[in-house]
Amino acid sequence: MGFFDFVKEAGDKVMNRDDDKQAELNAAKADSLAGHVMGLGLDIENLEVTFDDGLAVVSGVADSQADREKVLLKVGNTYGVARVDDRLTVEIPEPEAVFYTVKSGDTLGGIAKSQYGNAGKYPVIFEANKPMLTDPNKIYPGQVLRIPALD
Repeated sequence: MGFFDFVKEAGDKVMNRDDDKQAELNAAKADSLAGHVMGLGLDIENLEVTFDDGLAVVSGVADSQADREKVLLKVGNTYGVARVDDRLTVEIPEPEAVFYTVKSGDTLGGIAKSQYGNAGKYPVIFEANKPMLTDPNKIYPGQVLRIPALD
């Protein structure tokens, strides 16, 4: 648990930036982020998301470490989010995956080569980041990915 930093100006644009009042804007952004997480189809008990000036606070109970990390990445890889305060707990503790920030020119094969020593292991990274990733060729600079340990 703790803070995870993301690129605030990169990611899915799921928040309405035209609201007049800051408190209402933050509440709307928190609701949008929670809906974004719910769209993953993960079972997160007592999910709560708050948002204030680039900081998203996420709490609840995830079934697995992988689900916890997917929630953090879904929130953090959203336009306007610069930092995620992870207050999620996990039902069954497991080792944490490594988080990798995509750089210009990166491919999943190149990332697999640098992380696993084998470019052919890119499907492991792709599968670990579903449903956030829908195509192994659609990653972007600033995006943060889960790099799980190999079995």
